[in-house]
Amino acid sequence: MHRKIEIIVNNSELAAGTRGASLGPGAIMTAARKVHNPYFGIYPLHPLPDYNRFLDQENETEFAKNLKGFKLVFESVAETTKALLEKGSFPLVLAGDHGSAAGTIAGIKAAFPEKRLGVVWIDAHGDLHSPYTTPSGNIHGMPLSLSLGNDNLKYQRNKPSEQTVSIWNELKYKYTDSIKVSPSDLVFVGVRDTELEENQLIAENNITNYTVEQVRKEGAQTIVQQVLEQLEPCDIIYVSFDVDSMDPEITSFGTGTPVGNGIFPEEAEEILTLLAQNPKTVCIEFVEVNPCLDNKENTMAETAFSLLESVTAALNSSKSSKSVTGSI
Repeated sequence: MHRKIEIIVNNSELAAGTRGASLGPGAIMTAARKVHNPYFGIYPLHPLPDYNRFLDQENETEFAKNLKGFKLVFESVAETTKALLEKGSFPLVLAGDHGSAAGTIAGIKAAFPEKRLGVVWIDAHGDLHSPYTTPSGNIHGMPLSLSLGNDNLKYQRNKPSEQTVSIWNELKYKYTDSIKVSPSDLVFVGVRDTELEENQLIAENNITNYTVEQVRKEGAQTIVQQVLEQLEPCDIIYVSFDVDSMDPEITSFGTGTPVGNGIFPEEAEEILTLLAQNPKTVCIEFVEVNPCLDNKENTMAETAFSLLESVTAALNSSKSSKSVTGSI
């Protein structure tokens, strides 16, 4: 029995610092249609409401931009993820910016409140900022602080408004009575662009980061094996894949915050497929394709679609579907 895949489409770019990420999911669909691949006609699609209109309104929350709109996105992602998981489906999330992941994680915990959740974060960035530490105010740099429930006040640089604090605290514990993810259950792959505040949080909480150099030297299979060994105590696993984890010189610069010296698409494919084959994995998310910034037409979206196909094949393999029901 194969996993029942359903696709959540979140076109929000409220959390991003550049414009165009909202077009990312559509660009991935375009990549499929360009080669006459019926992929998006095979699996049920769940397009979420569009709240990008908040970008046209005055921002009221300096250190968490568009926070009122982001709250609606967070809730929409969380509730849809929860609903799909509760009926036994496997959500593949295609999102604009990485802020979406905070809602996805909340939805997973809402569906499985008693389960211990492990997170594999494949990204160039740590995304561990909070309104108290952010240098930009862009929420796509904050989803993990929401999930960890850690504002890193020891290294506070900003004084957020009362409105910001109120909404932020509501989202930290929404759908759960405690933190959603423990630092020991968070694993980075490819993170290489972080600020001082994030570095301090990583060091103090012993958060694991498998560098690009380690991936290249040890191989993707060895890295995934080590990741899964660390997350062995976890009941379920969520994988978040930001396309900026990949080397922009090899793929393209079609993402909001490209960083050099990333993993190769072939390495990303092997990591993602091996994680998809693991029965504990319950959700995988793809984020931050931005066709407006692509210097090679739609290459980033085409690369993302190729990876999406590989993940889907892995999910549909007998190896991944064996004992999925029993694992969660």
